[in-house]
Amino acid sequence: QVQLVESGGGSVQAGGSLRLSCIVTGYTSFGYCMAWFRQAPGKGREGVAQILTKDDTTDYADSVKGRFTISRDNVKNTVFLQMNSLKPEDAATYYCAASRPWLDTCVPLLEEGYNYWGRGTQVSVSS
Repeated sequence: QVQLVESGGGSVQAGGSLRLSCIVTGYTSFGYCMAWFRQAPGKGREGVAQILTKDDTTDYADSVKGRFTISRDNVKNTVFLQMNSLKPEDAATYYCAASRPWLDTCVPLLEEGYNYWGRGTQVSVSS
């Protein structure tokens, strides 16, 4: 059974940084996508960044390009989201997600492209 557990959320001032982590267990297949989504109160879930484990191809939402970096540690089965220059509008619950395996490409940051989800970690950014 695939399980995703996020950590690393917290409260920071605008301009600060946080690093989120997502530990993946139970996934023995190859070539799947990992992503970070976020959801602010009263808003829909938004795709932030994704990475294809086959070749580490990454993709980002325009709102975070140049500030956020998604990466992974294959040995530790962990995906990271380094968030720099945080803005108040980045405040949200951040969710880790994994797709089905055997993919050559990831769908463009859409919820329906992901099959497994973590419970989320809260990020607050004060101005």
